[in-house]
Amino acid sequence: MEDEAAGKNVMCLLTDPEDNPLGKAMYLPQNTGPQHLQQIVNQLLNNEEKLPYTFYIADKELVESLGEYAEKKKISVEKVLKIVYQPQAIFRIRPVHRCSATIAGHSEAVLSVAFSPDGRQLASGSGDTTVRLWDLNTQTPLHTCTGHKNWVLCIAWSPDGKHLISGSKGHKKWITGISWEPVHLSAPCRRFVSAGKDGDARIWDVKLKKCTCLSGHTLAITCVKWGGDGFIYTGSQDCTIKVWETTEGKLIRELKGHGHWVNTLH
Repeated sequence: MEDEAAGKNVMCLLTDPEDNPLGKAMYLPQNTGPQHLQQIVNQLLNNEEKLPYTFYIADKELVESLGEYAEKKKISVEKVLKIVYQPQAIFRIRPVHRCSATIAGHSEAVLSVAFSPDGRQLASGSGDTTVRLWDLNTQTPLHTCTGHKNWVLCIAWSPDGKHLISGSKGHKKWITGISWEPVHLSAPCRRFVSAGKDGDARIWDVKLKKCTCLSGHTLAITCVKWGGDGFIYTGSQDCTIKVWETTEGKLIRELKGHGHWVNTLH
């Protein structure tokens, strides 16, 4: 007997998530924990490859020994304890041994890339001030777009694939993000929002050629997202997220709580 807990047993019944029992109820030592239960389940299922499992009692994950659980929950060790086993997801990562393709063309660093909605083209923005479009099937260049005088920091396809927006130094300072209005809110796509280090966001209408400025952040905007609910969300170095309506560009909500910069929105 290793210790006093090992000499005391708990009657347990292992079941799958559909409540199918894995054999009959069995006595297990009170010092049995999740690792021991994994060995038991793999053995009873005759798994050639040992799989990871998590275990639940009354919908709560078991993270301790059976004896500790019974003592904490004031459960009698004389009653049958039903334990549900749940297989964990297995992620097998294969190493990449080689580069599948290299597409050359830019003369400076590539700073931003975006796939077209149909997956046939790739757009890239570079420090050479150009935007290039590439055919992914042939891995050859389609177009070189010029016009920027500074680095192209961000690019974004419209959801319908008809427009491509590129951002460089377009506000008072650098543009940090672009987001299109979702296609289910407006089709064909015509409006997008850009955010900049000047602390402002701007709504652009490519058809009417109009711009609405969203001012309110005290520091640079680091990320912007046009939400599926029709509102625009901006995250900033001022540690806040602001929510805007898109007709008149009014601020409708401010979310505070972060202790540092808000760097991303999804």
